[in-house]
Amino acid sequence: MNRKLDDVMLGTIELFCLAAELGSFTAAANRAGVTPAAVSRSISRLEERLGVRLFVRTTRRIRLTDAGVTYAQSSRRALSQLADAERDVSGRQSAPAGLVRVSVPTTYGHHRLLPRLPAFRARYPAVRVDIHLSNRNVAFVHEDYDVAIRVRAQRDSSLVSRKLEDAELVLVASPAYLARAGTPRTVDDLHQHECIQFELPSTGRHIPWPVRIDGADVEVETRGSYACSDDVLGGVTLALAGAGIFQTYRFVVEQPLAEGRLVEVLPALRGPSRPFNLLYPHGRRLPTRVRAFIDFLLEDRRDS
Repeated sequence: MNRKLDDVMLGTIELFCLAAELGSFTAAANRAGVTPAAVSRSISRLEERLGVRLFVRTTRRIRLTDAGVTYAQSSRRALSQLADAERDVSGRQSAPAGLVRVSVPTTYGHHRLLPRLPAFRARYPAVRVDIHLSNRNVAFVHEDYDVAIRVRAQRDSSLVSRKLEDAELVLVASPAYLARAGTPRTVDDLHQHECIQFELPSTGRHIPWPVRIDGADVEVETRGSYACSDDVLGGVTLALAGAGIFQTYRFVVEQPLAEGRLVEVLPALRGPSRPFNLLYPHGRRLPTRVRAFIDFLLEDRRDS
């Protein structure tokens, strides 16, 4: 077999990934136990081999170029797969170790995932978890995530989708708002109230409110002076402040409802829910740390 990467080149790629992760040749050198000059020379040789600049260098800092970002993502995946293969054949794969990168919406992250992470780390202390809180859909191949949690299943045959739970929706308002504006008694009354809007990040359109009327799920268009985009929790904060009525997941407002800081509005309309799904690439051999993370989350599914 004609070797295209010798030991020196693999070491250079590891130094490059360290520098990209730490944002500093000096920090990478300290971590690797070499001199900053050695790191700089190695990166320069790598850039010459590839024919592109991987870093923009200034007197104070370095940053990846666009080509550097792409190369760093691919290199990290390749090095991770090599480490997994080594653990496979050496019999050490029974102890998950390494980094798991997760993308999760703000609501599910704050109220479901983050509170469970200490228990996961207690079980797998050698696994590090990098959480990206965002309501933007991610591209696994280009953004180097291991798993993602999203509302609804994705129409993507390259992804495996496992349901975590059906999250019930609820209408809420503060006691102060209801004392000022009155309590709606029917769905039509909502048109006379301040209904806090949430804009879908992908389209910028206000999301209609799904409710259940006479056993049928329908969507109700509402109006209001307040609108939030990207972060659903902003609508909850506005509701707590007395700005109006808001629809959100019950698990997000369980505590303020129990404490009386929010009141459920029109409980007769409850019933609709939205599924939260765990997504990960289909057909890719999963490292044991990723499989351990997936299995841990699926232990406590609420889709029954």
